[in-house]
Amino acid sequence: MKIHAPLLPLAGCLMAGIALSPWPDSWRVGFCILLTAAVVVVLLRQHPRWRSVAMACCVVAMGMMLGSRQQPTGEPDSQSSVSTAASHVRQQLLEHYHEWGISDQAYGVIAAMTLGDKTQIGRELKDTYSKVGTAHILALSGLHMMIIYSVITLFLGWRRIRMLSQVVVILAVWAFALLVGMSPSVVRSAFMISIYGLLSLGYRERMSVNTLAFTAIVMLAIDPASLYDIGFQLSYMAVLCILLFNPLFGRLLPLHVLQRHRWLAFLWGLTTVSLSAQIGTAPLIAYYFGRFSTWFLLSNYLVVPLATVILWLTLCVVATCWWAALQQLLAALLSAVVVMMNQLLEAISQWPYCSIEGLRPSWVQVALVYLVIGCCYVLLSLKVARARQSV
Repeated sequence: MKIHAPLLPLAGCLMAGIALSPWPDSWRVGFCILLTAAVVVVLLRQHPRWRSVAMACCVVAMGMMLGSRQQPTGEPDSQSSVSTAASHVRQQLLEHYHEWGISDQAYGVIAAMTLGDKTQIGRELKDTYSKVGTAHILALSGLHMMIIYSVITLFLGWRRIRMLSQVVVILAVWAFALLVGMSPSVVRSAFMISIYGLLSLGYRERMSVNTLAFTAIVMLAIDPASLYDIGFQLSYMAVLCILLFNPLFGRLLPLHVLQRHRWLAFLWGLTTVSLSAQIGTAPLIAYYFGRFSTWFLLSNYLVVPLATVILWLTLCVVATCWWAALQQLLAALLSAVVVMMNQLLEAISQWPYCSIEGLRPSWVQVALVYLVIGCCYVLLSLKVARARQSV
């Protein structure tokens, strides 16, 4: 399976340069490499391979310069009027959550999933979600933003005025990102969704490895320190492996079988996406948190559909503020769904060997694991390609 992603090597070189930036005098070294490589690119016009190597050195040098000139940023002393207004609206919504009469056990999960406020979630509940491999549900990320994007598109996606509707949807997504505090994970997701929406106007492939590499380059150029953010690493590795492995896994079942059985197609799609994301994030989770969740697949079978229901119900509760009786009924249903999800995950966390603890791989071991994953992808791609040719 051939991948057309010319920006992926550039993104990798930029990351390598930023990782090398802590070296002493890296700014001067990077400038010298950049200058030398630029001269080599000009001189080696007739040698494309060596010219590509020189261009890669240029990008590495640019990464070293960007990383060395990155100044540590503290908490801002003052906020803009827009950020202050968004924070005020967020606090009002959180107060409304309390007025709905939602139980304390459900309130923290709803606040985290919809407004990014995880302060009300207890340590035991966080540990439960982490043990069963569903901690990503509690952090606003690509899954939540794509659900919100789908909801907004459902109401604002006018087919007759596609360009205007897509612009309105993207602006609404960024307004939501501003409402929840513009955390790094939310900004990354909103940026990728914006690219996704704009590409859909040209009827192109909406999400590809090349698009992912482009977003990584832009994010690192704006904030090189993002490379060391755990959320940045986990989100990009998860999406990368989904883009790579999900199409291969999807071909393991015949297409006519999936078209005939919609529920099987849904379950198989959820399985392939969850498995692909786990392949990309498991080494990093073991490195940073020393744990591997063995029941992640079953947990995601439960959590992903329930998370969609929770976000929809929350929107319905907010939208029915004019009808107190209906709002209370929907709020009670929302609370019951969240409590049920918490209880199910708590039960799974009590199963034997739910989580393998005490893993402490070195960064060299993590790199080797990813190298093995890359080799497995190449072998699986070749096998799928030969199978398609034989047919």
